[in-house]
Amino acid sequence: MFNFSFDKRAIYIILAIMVIAMIVQYLANPGMLESLLISVPGVLVAITFHEFAHAFVADRLGDDTARREGRLSLNPFDHLDPIGTVLLLFAGFGWGKPVHVNPSNYTRKISMEKGEAIVSIAGPIMNFLLAIVFSIIYFGIFKFAGLSFMATTLGDIIMKMIMSAISINVGLGLFNLIPLPPLDGSKVIMPFLPYNAKNWFRNNEGIFYIVFIAIWLTGLASYIISPGIQVVGSWILNLGSAIWGL
Repeated sequence: MFNFSFDKRAIYIILAIMVIAMIVQYLANPGMLESLLISVPGVLVAITFHEFAHAFVADRLGDDTARREGRLSLNPFDHLDPIGTVLLLFAGFGWGKPVHVNPSNYTRKISMEKGEAIVSIAGPIMNFLLAIVFSIIYFGIFKFAGLSFMATTLGDIIMKMIMSAISINVGLGLFNLIPLPPLDGSKVIMPFLPYNAKNWFRNNEGIFYIVFIAIWLTGLASYIISPGIQVVGSWILNLGSAIWGL
């Protein structure tokens, strides 16, 4: 039997070691450190709004668990998971502190399973919407402020921060759609699985947690979502550019 309470501690120890190694690498490279600092605002916004979206949609469906736990908030410190946040900073994809929900409280107009799927997909959708908003802002600045502003130190920093926010939101959204527990995608796909597949998925959830950690340790996570980040990111940038007629 998979003992997740035990393995979860071991998992976090492994991830902490990985994070420390990445921090040492960044501190030894001033250029990488600058990129890290520029990405901080995007990370805070991406995680905060992602988790808020889960809490908000669950609340709208009738479950007040997140509200009672103070998660209907746009305060970043209410939503940051230490390891997931640092990984998002250094690796470009990670997670926030999970929002607790009680599906039995959802409105009876939909099944609990569909309610869980809707709440789960709300986070990634929020990230994609944020990426679109930041893309519109980026090209709006480009159109109205021009290259002269972008050539200044302040302009360069602002544009890099906005571009980083776009990439981080796309990465967080896509990563969480991978259908592995504890990611959002594992709940999103449930209404679409045949009955036997659902039971097998639930009964073998522990195995999927191991697979989830394996893709981190082997670097497969990057290979899985990098193509998607490029495709979705390019589409969002093209959309922002088209809105301003550029």
